[in-house]
Amino acid sequence: MFEILKLNKISDKIYNVFDKNYKVSNSADSPDAIMVRSYQMADYPINDNLLAIGRAGAGVNNIPLPRMTDAGVVVFNTPGANANAVKELTVCAMLLASRDIVSGISWQSTLIGMGPEVPKLVEKGKAQFGGIEIAGKTLGIIGLGAIGLKVANAAVAMDMRVIGCDPYLTKENQARLDRSVSIISLEEVLSQSDFVTLHVPYIDATKYMINAQTIAKMKTGAVLINLSRGELVNNEDIKVALENGKIRRYVVDFPTEDIIGVPKIISIPHLGASTEEAEDNCAVMAAAQVKDYLENGNIKNSVNFPNLSIGRRSAHRLTITYNAGKGVIEKITAVLGNADYTLNFAEKKTIGYAIIDTDKPLGDGGDSQSIVEEISDLEDIINIRIL
Repeated sequence: MFEILKLNKISDKIYNVFDKNYKVSNSADSPDAIMVRSYQMADYPINDNLLAIGRAGAGVNNIPLPRMTDAGVVVFNTPGANANAVKELTVCAMLLASRDIVSGISWQSTLIGMGPEVPKLVEKGKAQFGGIEIAGKTLGIIGLGAIGLKVANAAVAMDMRVIGCDPYLTKENQARLDRSVSIISLEEVLSQSDFVTLHVPYIDATKYMINAQTIAKMKTGAVLINLSRGELVNNEDIKVALENGKIRRYVVDFPTEDIIGVPKIISIPHLGASTEEAEDNCAVMAAAQVKDYLENGNIKNSVNFPNLSIGRRSAHRLTITYNAGKGVIEKITAVLGNADYTLNFAEKKTIGYAIIDTDKPLGDGGDSQSIVEEISDLEDIINIRIL
């Protein structure tokens, strides 16, 4: 039986995935896998038999990837599972920024106690909350992954001109993108857009990608939307841009003390994926990936291991994690010799992962046992699992 530890509240839909062969709990000393959302795992102890972490969401900055990789722990995330929820909030953000809805709703609370005068006062005061329409405006999307793609197509349907940039745009996403969307450079997106929305991961290369220099390239009066990660934008630089009118409004889903209550900043309390549907989708997707790895050794949507998913056509399977670039596969094939097997492998940076399928049992004694032991004794082998 596999033991699954939950470090956060996770949708009960995971119990449709984890069957009687799994024990899922909020406390476990030695779990085989961990399900997590936002729990900070920087100093979390790694037990000896921990095999996988399922992040019910896309961002993994709360998980110490190098440490997990060194320990041979596969970290999964769920790209696209919350895409529709974030898309809808992005549309909402554009509308909140183009029409001064937030201030208007706040202002009307001052009319409490005015009795029958309220309708007249509303008509008199509403002019201060006027805005613009988004139809006909240009939306620039930085990052055309699962979320950016949906935002682009939704904006086209709302009669916006849509442009975008993404050096890693996949052929699949490009094919699904509305034909009217133009793919151009980052500089062109910044200079031409009335609205700029960020849909990129937070990594070293994207930290503070929106700063004084990039803001200077933006269209005066543009709106900036950041529902990806707060660290993508330099808060001090954006506040200066709001004060001098370079930026019309900044909508961000990651409030920090220095931006809450700042004029022209609409800070949302991290609600991008906070829908019942998104939470269910992320949980189910993460659980399914963890289960497939534990039972079949398949890796899909890992952020620290190479992806390798092979349908099981043989009775027995051996998986091997190893240090890449060390000639390990050649050494493994030498050990296997003339054995009847199928070997598939993939490598990602320093980590290699191999799946060996065979009709004969591995590790049950005799020659097969010695084969597994020989592979285990090879230099640069991190771990071996017999499935």
